[in-house]
Amino acid sequence: MAKAERLPAPLVSVIMAMRNSASTIETAIRSIQMQTLDNWELILIDDGSTDASVEVAKTLADSRIHLQFDGKHLGLAARLNQAVAMSKGEFIARMDADDVCFPARLAKQVEILQGDVKPDLVGCHALVFTDSGDIVGVMRSGLDHRMITAHPFDGFPLPHPTWCGRARWFRENPYDAKLMKTQDQDLLLRSFSTSRFAALDHVLMGYRQDKPNLTKKIQGRFIFAGSLLRYAGQTGQYTSAVSGILKHFGKAVVDVGAAALGLSRFAQRNRFQPVSPDVGHEWFKLWQSLNSKQSVKSCAE
Repeated sequence: MAKAERLPAPLVSVIMAMRNSASTIETAIRSIQMQTLDNWELILIDDGSTDASVEVAKTLADSRIHLQFDGKHLGLAARLNQAVAMSKGEFIARMDADDVCFPARLAKQVEILQGDVKPDLVGCHALVFTDSGDIVGVMRSGLDHRMITAHPFDGFPLPHPTWCGRARWFRENPYDAKLMKTQDQDLLLRSFSTSRFAALDHVLMGYRQDKPNLTKKIQGRFIFAGSLLRYAGQTGQYTSAVSGILKHFGKAVVDVGAAALGLSRFAQRNRFQPVSPDVGHEWFKLWQSLNSKQSVKSCAE
């Protein structure tokens, strides 16, 4: 009996968890299929969706997509750890089920990871957009390890959906599956002293944020406060931890005040940087392509 042909391992494993993402998952996957670097696999794990997320994902026939679903809701961190364990790539890239990759995203991040400096984790700037594709602004990342880790108790300017790093780093630094929010900031806090982070000074991701979610923001701040206390218990940096916690509580008060005054949308836009004309043009061209019927046909072929 002839042996089955062994397929080469992908260079990049894109890991993604989805929950009730039927309205966004198709656009997210198409943006991966449009990457200039095509040596990838997508580990897509459904986290107990109650809508048609799984059915929509099944229609996007592509041998590089590995869809997993068991009907259970375990949370993002647990699902990402599961995806990391399944991945076969030398590098692992994060992405959410409602976001969009610019076409050169994986190629540019892998180029940095394969370069002379060889950081463990590389991010980038993210264009924030609404459900209709309108631009809100740019969420900027710190560009090198010093900038990203300058104020660890305040948080790390390295947007989670933009991460692309070494598979070894993800396996050595798993997410805390007990946390339902700020899993990324907790992981960076636990690992920054033994890791090297970097980011490209380019907008390579589209981050969907139709409107501010006050409940999620406040929950995230309280959960990260717990991470700071645990870190202080391990390092003895209680003064810095308390200072960071007070800052997060102060920001929560500001968030509540903005919501009460009907200024949430203004506050949202004020947090982000303006988008350059070149990036804006590239985004609208990409958005139009992702939402055109011709795009649907070409991605399915």
